[in-house]
Amino acid sequence: MEIRELTVPGSYEVTPKLIGDDRGLFLEAYRHDRLEAAIGHRFTLAQGNTSVSRRGVVRGIHFADVPPGQAKYVSCPKGAVLDFVVDIRVGSPTFGTWDSVLLDDVDRRAIYIGEGLGHLFVALSDDATVTYLVSSVFDSGREHGINPLDPQIGLRFPVEAGEPLLSPKDAAAPTLADALAQGVLPSYHEVLAFNATQAAR
Repeated sequence: MEIRELTVPGSYEVTPKLIGDDRGLFLEAYRHDRLEAAIGHRFTLAQGNTSVSRRGVVRGIHFADVPPGQAKYVSCPKGAVLDFVVDIRVGSPTFGTWDSVLLDDVDRRAIYIGEGLGHLFVALSDDATVTYLVSSVFDSGREHGINPLDPQIGLRFPVEAGEPLLSPKDAAAPTLADALAQGVLPSYHEVLAFNATQAAR
């Protein structure tokens, strides 16, 4: 597999090698050693989640308090989504910027999103199935959101996604500026310090 860092530091695109023949297809969807070599510390798997979405559904922008945060390894075994990572780490040189990766059942890429980064996707097909391997279990008291339609962030959704469909919770989430004023955004330096403790283990 090939792993490359995205323009938002701490996030990576993972492209597996597809081995196919007349029987079907085989790929390594996840390799802990390859990922650890790329990100510089261990990715501890604590929980696995799956969502199924109709075309146009937007899930996010979601993030968790650091420490421990919640790193994510995300793939789409059925259908297609455009997956986004947003730098919401206060003090980061790339604060407020974003990058995206097409996840689908053709190229079967994955995306790794490190602790302290915002995550969302928009479904490009009906029954888009997304799997998330995450580094910490869900804790509602430590989970937060930012409105994915915030013009300051300026996410661009593909035309084929149609009209964005948000949950009431995501639609009511604060803008990036409001979340910053509320003091709920992760600190870039705290994220770096946490990652350093992970690497030292």
